This record gives sequence, C-alpha cells and structure tokens, in this order.
Amino acid sequence: TFDAERIIHHTTLPSPMLPYATAPEAEAALGRAMTRAEAAWLRYSASMPDHLLYCHNVAILLLLYTLAPLPLALLELRARAAPDGVAAAVMRPSTYKLQPRAHLPPAAFVRCYLDTGRVLLLTVGALSLVSYPAVKMVGIRTGLPLPSAGEVAAQMLVYLLVEDYLGYWIHRLLHTRWGYDNIHRVHHEFTAPFGYAAPYAHWAEVLILGVPAFTGPAIVPCHMTTLWLWFLLRHLEAIDIHSGFNFPFNPTKLIPFYGGADHHDYHHRVGGQSQSNFSSVFTFCDHLYGTDKGYRYHKASLEKAC
Repeated sequence: TFDAERIIHHTTLPSPMLPYATAPEAEAALGRAMTRAEAAWLRYSASMPDHLLYCHNVAILLLLYTLAPLPLALLELRARAAPDGVAAAVMRPSTYKLQPRAHLPPAAFVRCYLDTGRVLLLTVGALSLVSYPAVKMVGIRTGLPLPSAGEVAAQMLVYLLVEDYLGYWIHRLLHTRWGYDNIHRVHHEFTAPFGYAAPYAHWAEVLILGVPAFTGPAIVPCHMTTLWLWFLLRHLEAIDIHSGFNFPFNPTKLIPFYGGADHHDYHHRVGGQSQSNFSSVFTFCDHLYGTDKGYRYHKASLEKAC
C-alpha cells in the first residue's frame, strides 16, 4: 500500500515541494498512473517552494473579494439608478432585497472595497509570511496523491462545523461593550450589508476570525489544495450572508440549518445592540443558546403583518 507521507518533501523554505520533477518519477512513487489533476498539480508545483504555494491564499482571497460581490453590487446600483418600472423588471427589489429602502451611493462601494482590500493585504498578507511554519507543523501537505472528492467533502464539513461553533462564541465576545466599542463596531458600520462589506472590519477582527477558520485544518490536516478550497468556500459564504439579497433560487437554501443572508441581515439591521444571530454559517448555535429569540419574534411579526 502506498504511503502518501513518503512522498511529501519536508525541506527548508527555499526548497521545492516534491522530490521528483518528472511524471515517470512521480508515477513510480505513486505505484500507478497519475490522474489529470495530479499531473497538472505536478507541472504547477514541482519547482515551487511550499511557502509560496501557501501564500496563494492571499491572491485567491483578493481575487475572490474583487470579483464575487461585483454582480450584486452592479445589480443594486442599477436598480437604484433605474426608474421604478425598469428596476422591477430587472430584479424586483421589493421581493429580493432584504432592506429595499437602503441604498448606498457608488462612492460607498468604492470606499468599502479600497479600505477592505488594504486591511486584507496588510493583515492576511503579513500573516501568510510568518504563519507558514505553523501550517507545516500541523501537517498540511503538498505532495501526491491529491485527496479524493469524498475526503475533501468530509474535511469541508468538519471545518464548517468547527469554524461555526468557535466563530459563534468569538462573535458574542465581540458584542460585549469593550469588544464592540474597540473592534467590532467597524464591521457594523453598514447596517444594510452588501457583498463587499463581508470582510470590512477592524484589522484586529480580521486576525481574530482567522483563528476559528484555521482551527479545523489544524485538527484535521489536509492537502494544500483543500486549504485553498476551504478559504475560498468560507469567503464565498461570508459574501453570501452579507449580500443583502434573499434570492429564492439560491442553492444554499438546500443546505440544512444554513442561516443565509436573511439570518445575518437581521443581525446587522439591529446593529450594536443586537443579541441575536451570532452564527455565521448554521443556525443551531443560536437556537441552542437562545440567541435567535429576537429574530424569531421579528419573523413572526412579519408573518402576522401579512
């Protein structure tokens, strides 16, 4: 039986990640033919140091933050500028937008993007430069074979559950008087959130929230590509719950206990005094610890009004 750890190259930072540079050498070590994905990974990473592969997280984050919220931002700005009839034909804002009366000028979107991009680059970028030894210490691997789809799916589930539980309690601490006044109030500057506001936060909060995000991979180590996927998925989820829209065709509605934009939008709408909806992904922590009472009362009131 092939032992994957035998082909992981534990070297100093300047060294390449794999002990072989050709496909025949890799297949000889694997004892089988490589898959197309493994061949592509070998071509891309064979001569690249591990710490540079890890630093890809910064580029992935900034690219995702630039592109993923853009369609929603353009949709909201178009609806704001268009006549009522045209806006309704384009997106039916009264149906999909969670706070239809809240509209921000284009300058607010630009300011949010630039401020957040600067904070992410300075915090996540700097952290990536110094945290690589910890990544290797917990067992994040870069060699072959690549993980199976089932392995990746199981790891994603564990990471989501761990991050959601730890993030819930950190979020509650950030809503204490000191935590809110000194750190978390920056994130709540936008009471009607939008995609670009997802990581808009004090630099200290960005670093603090990195702890629950990295705890899952530290408990259940994964491949570097899985780590990339995990951070990508987590940031997409953050953008989704801050989108400000509740589209009925959103595929996340099929995920059990997923809170979504409606759940988190209420938290922002209430603001600094909010003691509801601290969970970032699932809703069971809020339900278990009774921090969804205000939200459930709000939903019940809306149903009675209808």
